Amino acid sequence: MNEGDLAVVRSASAHLVVDDLAAVSLSDEAEHHVFRVLRVRDGELVTVTDGQGAWRACRASGRGLVPDGEVRHVDDERPPITIAWAIPKRDRPEWIVQKLTELGVARIVVLHADRSVVRWDGARADKHVEKLRKVAVEALQQSRGVMLPTVEGPVAAADLLPAAVAAEPGGRPLNGDDTVIAVGPEGGWSESELAAARDTVSLGRTVLRVETAALAAAVLARLR
Repeated sequence: MNEGDLAVVRSASAHLVVDDLAAVSLSDEAEHHVFRVLRVRDGELVTVTDGQGAWRACRASGRGLVPDGEVRHVDDERPPITIAWAIPKRDRPEWIVQKLTELGVARIVVLHADRSVVRWDGARADKHVEKLRKVAVEALQQSRGVMLPTVEGPVAAADLLPAAVAAEPGGRPLNGDDTVIAVGPEGGWSESELAAARDTVSLGRTVLRVETAALAAAVLARLR
């Protein structure tokens, strides 16, 4: 996105992910957020995106939005980074997805590792992943992005590790070829999982919690 487009999106009173940029409509939840929470008034600029790199300027009118410019398209400039992580406790999964979305990670994968304490199965898994996708949408709106990450899983760590580097104390430094990085559970990777990984990489000298390690992996990968 060029500086002119960035300026428009950043100056908008609100930025929303919508289903259709040709005929912009708001869900009841989005309408409440824009007009009741943010108190956007008629005529104010609101930008909308499909989360796939297209966006459009609109103006608030009544309880809806009226297009105020053509649909603009942005090439995906994100590094093709995947961050995969074993499910931590409590609300940490939502925090991880929020921060990874803000950082521009392209793909987020939830893992079941051999030593995972928290596991999501069946309908519970569907419910949790759907919630994480909603968190990603909210984070994209807040950060004024136009590229929504995919949120996948849960998948068995053993299925992903052959294509990934595993975060592990004593591993080598990350390099530019490490685009799929996996973070294990609090109890660490099993021996078989470490053997299955493409390689092991270090995220620093201290032992990090899952959420800290996922964030550190994203930042280090982007720097490289």
